[in-house]
Amino acid sequence: MDSERIVLRELLSQDPADIAEVLGELSDEQAAELLHRLYLGGAAAKTLAEMDPEESAELMQKLDRQMASTILARMDPDDAVDLLEELPVDVRKELLSRLSRHDAKLLTDLLAFPADTAGGLMTPEVVALSLSMTAQDAIDVLRQRQEKAGTVYYAYAVDNANHLQGVLSLRDIALARPDRSLGELVIRDAVAVRVDQDVEDVAKLFDKYDFFALPVVDAEDRLLGVITVDDVIDVIREEATEDIYRLASVPSAEGVDTSWWDSLRLRLPWLYGKLVAGLLAALVVGIFEQTIVKVAALAVVMGVIVGQGGASGMQTATIITRGMALGEIDRARGWRLLGKEVLLGLVNGLLLGGTVGLIMYAWKGEALLGVAVSIAMLLNVVVAGMIGVLIPLLLRAIGRDPAAASSLVLTAITDVLGFALLFVLAGLLLPALR
Repeated sequence: MDSERIVLRELLSQDPADIAEVLGELSDEQAAELLHRLYLGGAAAKTLAEMDPEESAELMQKLDRQMASTILARMDPDDAVDLLEELPVDVRKELLSRLSRHDAKLLTDLLAFPADTAGGLMTPEVVALSLSMTAQDAIDVLRQRQEKAGTVYYAYAVDNANHLQGVLSLRDIALARPDRSLGELVIRDAVAVRVDQDVEDVAKLFDKYDFFALPVVDAEDRLLGVITVDDVIDVIREEATEDIYRLASVPSAEGVDTSWWDSLRLRLPWLYGKLVAGLLAALVVGIFEQTIVKVAALAVVMGVIVGQGGASGMQTATIITRGMALGEIDRARGWRLLGKEVLLGLVNGLLLGGTVGLIMYAWKGEALLGVAVSIAMLLNVVVAGMIGVLIPLLLRAIGRDPAAASSLVLTAITDVLGFALLFVLAGLLLPALR
């Protein structure tokens, strides 16, 4: 028993993120038991906030409801909402019913905001100050509010109707004379985000201005809450993961702990999409079956041509998708990039096509075969580069994620086009096929 107390004491001395990692490696029963001990030690709320919301929600369901609601009340509102969103509706309602009226209303109001908006990301516990205050008044308020407000990077000036008037640097307040008015210290042109603004746009603002926090306002510029940089880091990581998954045609909802049945359900539609693309390419090959029979070397080289087209197009699509995610590409720049990719495709196509054409000539001694292969490679690489720009641009224009279907559509087009170009050119140029 004494050894268990020593282990628990050592665990409680660690950072909540480290404790969360330990919880994630335990079985459900062991994790629930440890979470109970953490609750008794007052460390459960911060630990759950460091875990993935899905994992923390699973653990919360294994706890006594009164204990779970107490932990929920101790969590920062934005972390509590993330956890609640992962719980079954009946469990969520029961936990909320056990909270104080103030806490329940606060979390219910936050749950009303879509998760992919600034409102769904913010915490309402923000330090708001009146410009009529002195620096000493502000310091006194900050000391009183520091526990509830959590991490405080800035204070925000508001009027009597809670309209945002500006931002106040804590450094400026701390270094100012105690009797100096906040009206002399306020930065009026404060950058703020609308409550319905997309989280990706919010992340771009943090990246652009290197802020630690941003105020969230409604349409009338009333201060509603604040978003801190740690929340934005989570968004950036999640969005990057989604884009990587989609480029590889992997569902973003899947992870290493996903059950085989859920993985099957998530992956199968994408695999059927790939199957359709493959069947289209196979159909083209079937149409030119007699061409392949007459010139068997075409069967060897056709995979090389479609492979280079697909690789070239994916390079372009990846760069364009990343540029869009970072807000670097508007419509005008998109068209300029299309011109760049055509030029790049021409140069790459000439070099790659010329290389493969020379290899085919050296192997088969047939110059026209080399020419057919070279031209097919050139055209496929050029078109692949164009498609790599156009698909993300078109998907964004219709309101879809540019990464959502890029790889699937790109593969289908480059495969079908590569095969068709090779066989048509071979039919036109090679005497054996006339």
